[in-house]
Amino acid sequence: MKYLINDSHDAYFNIAMDTWMLRNLKQAEPIFRLWQNDRSIIVGKNQNTFAEINQEYVDEHDIKVVRRMTGGGAVYHDLQNINFTFIVPVADPSKVNFKEFVQPMVDALHDIGVPAEINGRNDLLLDGKKISGNAQRYERGYLIHHGTLMFDVDVETMVRSLNVADEKFISKAAKSVRSRVGNIKAFAGQNSVLDFLAVVQTRLADGDSELVLDASQLAEIEQLRDEQFSQWAWNYGQSPEFTYNKHERFDAGTIELHANVEAGIIQAIRFTGDYLGWEDIADFEAYFIGQPFTKQAVEDVLAKVSVTNYFGEKVTANNIISLFES
Repeated sequence: MKYLINDSHDAYFNIAMDTWMLRNLKQAEPIFRLWQNDRSIIVGKNQNTFAEINQEYVDEHDIKVVRRMTGGGAVYHDLQNINFTFIVPVADPSKVNFKEFVQPMVDALHDIGVPAEINGRNDLLLDGKKISGNAQRYERGYLIHHGTLMFDVDVETMVRSLNVADEKFISKAAKSVRSRVGNIKAFAGQNSVLDFLAVVQTRLADGDSELVLDASQLAEIEQLRDEQFSQWAWNYGQSPEFTYNKHERFDAGTIELHANVEAGIIQAIRFTGDYLGWEDIADFEAYFIGQPFTKQAVEDVLAKVSVTNYFGEKVTANNIISLFES
């Protein structure tokens, strides 16, 4: 598989690069890149940044906060984490089998003695703990699928920089996170994170060649970084402030409904959370603007659209309806 090599550790640039690749890198075959970020929090497209991070800690420790264009939850990155991105040309994203892309990473882990395995959502598990998370989005004939590989991530910093602000709960939260997520390093012997990155790179490339971006293409990515992904208006300003709020946890993840209702009519609406759909949630939200805030109106809207495309295969129309029921 062809690949890009990018040595930047700037989270603003790297998240911009993923978006640029999806929209501009029109390759006939799948392409991938591996990359790393300095300490940063990457917020899902549909999340409320203010609710996801410990702003005081983030400011004190110069941790960048960047909103990506895919769904899912907020994740912490540092240089002991490896990120991967696949751009796949496809007519129907629901028919892509990502196991064929994830499997080489499992094979790379096995190469250095790490007994990882794939679970049902294409997440990677090690000793029963999650070492990788994934998100994706489909746009104009191409699907982006990107995720993380936790090599030796600083769990305490991860916990403190996310939404646990009370010191009394830091230790408990860190213990809880360690019980659910794992680091590869404990199983990797003398291999460093860069050793591991090189093994994954070799496995995924499988002898194929590097695709090199020219100066004008890199300038376009830098412009996207400067005009969107490094801006407060995108990273924070996209967060919702509405008068009606409902929070529910479903099998596929957490969904929150935020709505501004005036004279019984929906004026503004946001669905936030860590769900994993592939269509832009803004398109789904647009169907509700101007509709009465009633169960019947919601049912009428949902009869016209595919909930799965926006929230993932495990979220049903009834789940969405329940968010409107106080």
